[in-house]
Amino acid sequence: MAGKIRIRAQQQGDYTEVKALMRHPMETGLRKDQAGEPIPAHFIEEVTVTHKGNVVMHAYWGAAVSANPFLGIQFEGGAPGDEVAVVWTDNKGETGEGTTKIR
Repeated sequence: MAGKIRIRAQQQGDYTEVKALMRHPMETGLRKDQAGEPIPAHFIEEVTVTHKGNVVMHAYWGAAVSANPFLGIQFEGGAPGDEVAVVWTDNKGETGEGTTKIR
C-alpha cells in the first residue's frame, strides 16, 4: 500500500511551514468488521521530514493517530525552490512519501 503524501511547503519569514496529508487507514487492531472478526492493526510508526537531505523532524507514532493523518510543522531556514520531503513507514513495513519545493 505504498502511499502518496500530499505536501505543501511555504516560506513564512525566517521559517518554512510544511503541511502534509497522508492517506492511511490507521487501524488500531481493536475494531471488528461486520462479521465480528478483529481488523488487524495497521498504523504509521515513523514519520520523517527532510529539507535538502537533512532531517528537520522525526516522530514515532502509534495506533492512536486518526486515519489519513495531517502533519503540520515549521522549521527555521529554507528558501524558495528548496526541496522538502515527508516519508512514513508503517507497522507492516509499507512506506509512503511526498516531495515538494518551498514556495
